[in-house]
Amino acid sequence: MEETQKQQNKLVCFLLDILRGVAIGLAFIIPGFSGGSVAAILGIYEKLVGAIADFFKHFKSSFLTLLPIVLGMLLGIAALILPIRWGLENFPIPTVSLFVGLALGGLPSITQKLKGEPPAKPSWKHFLACALSLAAAASLCFLPIGKEVDLFHLNFGGYLLLVLIGIVGSAALVVPGISGSMLLLIFGYYNPVVRLITENLLHGQQVGICILVLFCLAVGLVIGFFGISMLMKFLLKKFPRGTYFAIVGFIVGSVPAAYVSIVRGTGSMLFSNPWYWVVSTVMLLVGFALSFALVLWAKKKK
Repeated sequence: MEETQKQQNKLVCFLLDILRGVAIGLAFIIPGFSGGSVAAILGIYEKLVGAIADFFKHFKSSFLTLLPIVLGMLLGIAALILPIRWGLENFPIPTVSLFVGLALGGLPSITQKLKGEPPAKPSWKHFLACALSLAAAASLCFLPIGKEVDLFHLNFGGYLLLVLIGIVGSAALVVPGISGSMLLLIFGYYNPVVRLITENLLHGQQVGICILVLFCLAVGLVIGFFGISMLMKFLLKKFPRGTYFAIVGFIVGSVPAAYVSIVRGTGSMLFSNPWYWVVSTVMLLVGFALSFALVLWAKKKK
């Protein structure tokens, strides 16, 4: 009986990690959002970073930890990239507002980390880390957007640059508040990559080039995963409280960056119809309520 209960608990944890992976994958799609932020809000950030950093050192345990999360990420991107793209193109502000609400509603899940173990008053260094990270995340929206890259006519140097872009993009899944998709937008790669997947690969057009482009990006993502994860693991071990203050700053700073980047990326203008803003506000509140309710439920279960 006890063994059966353990198996059921493992299955439940596996399925929950798949759902968490779906949420992280969605954050990778939307400019201004970070998968690392979602992981922190969902309470699996340290587990995720530790598993990536120790992948070769503790291969079996790390693989089993990452497997459901990666499956969820791939599932979320594959299943929802088209509807998310439709929402961003036709109703960009309400769509982003929903995810902003989800991010802000989940912030209370990190407050325990800010208190420290044992709990103590924060120092000026903690507030400085929060302020600097907030400024760094918010400043991304003021960087100029580069000219879009033609992914179908790249030379050898262009494919090497894709690997570097993948390393930069891996920041979205490791560093909370730093949006890899927004960085891709700034460098002129975001829209071409989305179109490559939705308009070419999914329709069986120029499949060879599509696979080569995505392979180069994937190589960069893997390299970035390990490098940045080892750095974050070190910071969480040496300066856990200060690191979480910085994480909160990154998440809050990513909110204005998300709105600005989506307006710039989709060419959207501020709509004069008041109902558009009413719907945006409702979506923000719905996202906040859903995320906050999930935090309360998780706290109660714990």
